[in-house]
Amino acid sequence: MEKTISIKNKRAAFEYFLLQEFTAGIQLSGTEIKSIREGKASIADAYCSFRGNELFVINMHIAEYSLGNIYNHEPKRERKLLLTRRELHKLLVKVKERGLTIVTTHLFINEKGLAKLTIALARGKHSYDKRETLKQKDMKREIDRSKD
Repeated sequence: MEKTISIKNKRAAFEYFLLQEFTAGIQLSGTEIKSIREGKASIADAYCSFRGNELFVINMHIAEYSLGNIYNHEPKRERKLLLTRRELHKLLVKVKERGLTIVTTHLFINEKGLAKLTIALARGKHSYDKRETLKQKDMKREIDRSKD
């Protein structure tokens, strides 16, 4: 029985309006994939930033592999995201012109065994937007409760 890895950033949907999503590969080194397969990764504080024409994920924490040796990886290093040139250009233009940001929403391992990261083009919410989100969530919970 194969265990599926799915690490979500629940805070991103609360803090931002998610406008458009992309699935990107991650350039990993050494023991990082083994730690992800154990589920020892966190994307809660992660965000994406451009360095030249390349996109990097910053603050993504992947714990050191427990059986690693002296060649173990750094937990919070910057990791390059692998997207097509067209997707990178689209993101770069939108981030520069509109003041949007790129946030991480979901880290998973696909059917081929590769680590993938779902990122979203996002616009920040104001406090009244966040209150409205909480109200809608509570109303949905009440409706679901009344159905049972």
